[in-house]
Amino acid sequence: MKKLLKYVIIDIVQNKIVLLYTFLLLIISLSVFNLENNAAKGLLSLLNIILILVPLICIIFSTIYIYNSSEFIELLVSQPLKRRTIWFSIFTGLSASLSFAFFIGAGIPILLYHADVTGIIMIVMGLFLTVVFVSIAMLAASITRDKARGIGLSILLWLYFSLIFDAIILFLLFQFQDYPLEKAMIGFSFFNPIDLARIMILLKMDIAALMGYTGAVFKDFFGTSIGISVAVFVLVIWIIIPFLISLRKFNRKDL
Repeated sequence: MKKLLKYVIIDIVQNKIVLLYTFLLLIISLSVFNLENNAAKGLLSLLNIILILVPLICIIFSTIYIYNSSEFIELLVSQPLKRRTIWFSIFTGLSASLSFAFFIGAGIPILLYHADVTGIIMIVMGLFLTVVFVSIAMLAASITRDKARGIGLSILLWLYFSLIFDAIILFLLFQFQDYPLEKAMIGFSFFNPIDLARIMILLKMDIAALMGYTGAVFKDFFGTSIGISVAVFVLVIWIIIPFLISLRKFNRKDL
């Protein structure tokens, strides 16, 4: 497994798309912090980029990589290797490589310009989102053997978590505005890892006051050690469940 994992990591790290992703994140991060006189404003500007760009690149690149490695995966399956080992090695290699790329591109600039609790939380949430969307990408790739459908499904999932989910929540809030749904919003946030990461970062930036009563409810829950633990646990679940489903499908797939 170590040799296979090493090969996957080296192959991904040398990929031009990953190098471009790292360089792009680095340029954006440094530009944002240098354009703003206040590092906190730069961090807030970088937040939207991380919440949109990182999941998009991770889910699309991971899906394409799995489809492009189909012949290599078939060769590995023909060897005396467990499918579980192969799939886990690919997942670990993708997660480690893209997490390293994120840390170099965004993590280091954040530590240079805003090395406090808020900056560290943003780095941790960015790493979580990286692994979560690698896991979701592997699920999308395991559902269908057609490359175009797989990539399309990945893009659709990204759109759902980035845009459609928030639109649905806003619609529900508008339709049931006469009812107290502020506490229910905590439960809704667990169904979207991007929203969960956004809430965790914004609360550390002390912007909850701008969110009204809903922000106060979020702060009362996610501002405690129990709330933080629950949020981390939910993000871990977002990693584990899609991966286990994809592993089950891969084990049953006729290659």
